[in-house]
Amino acid sequence: MKIALMDSGIGLLAAAAAVRRLRPDADLVLSSDPDSMPWGPRTPEDVTARALAVARAAAAHRPDALIVACNTASVRALTALRAELEPDLPVIGTVPAIKPAAAEGGAVAIWATPLTTGSPYQRGLIRDFAGDAAVTEVPCPGLADAVQYADEVGIEKALAAAAALTPPDVEAVVLGCTHYELVAERIRDAVRRPGRPSVALYGSAGAVAAQALRRIGAEPAPSAEPSASLAVLLGGRPSELPDVALAYPEGRGLAAVGSVR
Repeated sequence: MKIALMDSGIGLLAAAAAVRRLRPDADLVLSSDPDSMPWGPRTPEDVTARALAVARAAAAHRPDALIVACNTASVRALTALRAELEPDLPVIGTVPAIKPAAAEGGAVAIWATPLTTGSPYQRGLIRDFAGDAAVTEVPCPGLADAVQYADEVGIEKALAAAAALTPPDVEAVVLGCTHYELVAERIRDAVRRPGRPSVALYGSAGAVAAQALRRIGAEPAPSAEPSASLAVLLGGRPSELPDVALAYPEGRGLAAVGSVR
């Protein structure tokens, strides 16, 4: 079994780690193009072209499924990706986990990139899935970039700014960018309020990993013998896992697999 994941940068690490937890025996292909990130400010046409290039590089490794581990690419390029690659290659997009967060009934904050915050796409998800929950959209300028480069000062500044915009009564935070899942516990700490329970965090990595297995008719087997390989593509070129990935537990876990060229 081989699962490919694509993103502009290292945001795919969380979903890749989730796949490994469910199927330690699955071969992984990580395809990204960090030289072109961030994709958010680019035109829909540019995002689509870049996403297709990254996806084609992954598809050349003949995976059984492709996870689009990027909210921006899922919004702007998923239709084009599926039109080109399916049905031969199932394509699984990433959607912010608004529905399960709102189902708990408390106030919800959605942390997302500035362009996604307030967008028709996100407002549509809130309308369709938030029900009666009070939802606050929180823009997080600079957070994805800071995570991409493991910029500790930038991460702390972006976390503090977003936390200041998060209402104190929020009980759940939706991580609306895959990069944010790499600093999930730091987000939890940033929104912690004295005398209140810890805020629940809702990411997408586990859900998209499970959906990828469902699409190919595979069952989770977390106790399977770890025998997987890892292929890394940067801008379509065979590479090693970027050093910056090792700043995060998800990246260090994947590095232990080793990579193949």
